[in-house]
Amino acid sequence: MVRAMKRPPIVDETLLRRSHDHAAAYLRSMPERHVGARATRDELLGVFRKPLSEDGEDPSAVIDTIAGEGERGAIASAGPRYFGFVIGGSYPVAVAADWLVTTWDQNPGLYATSPAVSVMEDVAREWLLDLFDLPRESSLGFVTGCQMANFTCLAAARHAVLRRNGWDVEQDGLAGAPRVNIVTSAESHITIDVALRYLGFGTRAPLRVETDGQGRMRADRLRTLMNNLTGPTIICAQAGNVNTGAFDPLREIAEIAREHHAWLHVDGAFGLWARATRGLRDLADGIDLADSWATDAHKWLNVPYDCGVAIVRHAQDHRDAMTSSAAYLVQTSGVERDPVDWVPEFSRRARGTPVYATLCFLGRKGVEDLVERCSARARRFAELLRGHDGVQVVNDVVLNQVLVRFGNDDELTRRVIAGVQQEGTCWLGGTMWQGRAAMRISVSHWATSEEDVALSADAILRVHAQLTAELTTPARA
Repeated sequence: MVRAMKRPPIVDETLLRRSHDHAAAYLRSMPERHVGARATRDELLGVFRKPLSEDGEDPSAVIDTIAGEGERGAIASAGPRYFGFVIGGSYPVAVAADWLVTTWDQNPGLYATSPAVSVMEDVAREWLLDLFDLPRESSLGFVTGCQMANFTCLAAARHAVLRRNGWDVEQDGLAGAPRVNIVTSAESHITIDVALRYLGFGTRAPLRVETDGQGRMRADRLRTLMNNLTGPTIICAQAGNVNTGAFDPLREIAEIAREHHAWLHVDGAFGLWARATRGLRDLADGIDLADSWATDAHKWLNVPYDCGVAIVRHAQDHRDAMTSSAAYLVQTSGVERDPVDWVPEFSRRARGTPVYATLCFLGRKGVEDLVERCSARARRFAELLRGHDGVQVVNDVVLNQVLVRFGNDDELTRRVIAGVQQEGTCWLGGTMWQGRAAMRISVSHWATSEEDVALSADAILRVHAQLTAELTTPARA
């Protein structure tokens, strides 16, 4: 007789509580925490680099080490005074929903492998299209971020413009295909170039259209260029310049695209969320006339990484570019939603679940308030910094981005940025804008208060004053 083996426990409640306690303590520390990392690479290697054990380690000790030592090397981007890049925090409801995603451990590639996730993603699709006021028949896929959202949308664009010219790129590849014109802004985000590289067009392919002083594509220069092009064409516009937050003149660009039967794609990594507000939606006037849109939920919806959104007006082109099938897969007849039809990955996290939960929690007014509140905080940053001697706000603050220079000097600007990062009240990054160094402040965290802005602006001015004093104080003999 075969003796029955004792089944190992599926859940270790003590371990989960331990992880919860570490996580809660970390989040409670956010308002007062030094925002930058507090451990060097060598210090972190001293903790984590060790021989892999033969028999494994106690799981509680593993979690304690990761939480206790690892958090010293973590940037407090989950906190309200992180302004580097456009990185939102995570609403508590989004964190809780994401824990369920991990617990369920679903593969949402097919309806058959997770009916609940399939349905939540479909409902989240309807809500997002409604919030953005985009064509309701549009298809939508949840990807890792705006890099893959741009890739997915441009794959649909590649499919569509070549199909119109009698070429099946999914079957026959690009060799021998009609040449596709790729037209982008001179200020397009690097993720557009990377997507073009992945799609086989190459980074030398784009025809760059001149921009104005705020980084907006010049429609007159686009029209001149388009009048001299023939053949299938994809135009890439931008809603929310990565540095200034400025929007391309989308209605004019859309009209030009339609005149020339070109596909218009809009990279709206954070700018598309302006469409969810009454006060800012005019910035994106005409965006609904595009053929595809890319955005991030882990930016302005404040859900955990990773969560990008690819939206395509022409669902069949989207599906034809993305879907995959095999004899062993149990795919639906079309009533149920198979998420693999709309994204590059089959196996992935159930990214749509935190989106669904956060939209449920916020509602339409909550999303609007989030975007308008962060934009108001950015304007307040500019007000507090502008006018101080040697401090210059160099962009029109139309959304959530603020660019600042100090002493009209690249080196001083870089030193102020480094000094603020080291000081720890807040964390922000640097950039190059029109050939000059600038501090880049991005406000996209749901919990950033006026007090957080005031404390951060004070720290920036304090560091600037200290460095200016050091530069003007004569060195001792």
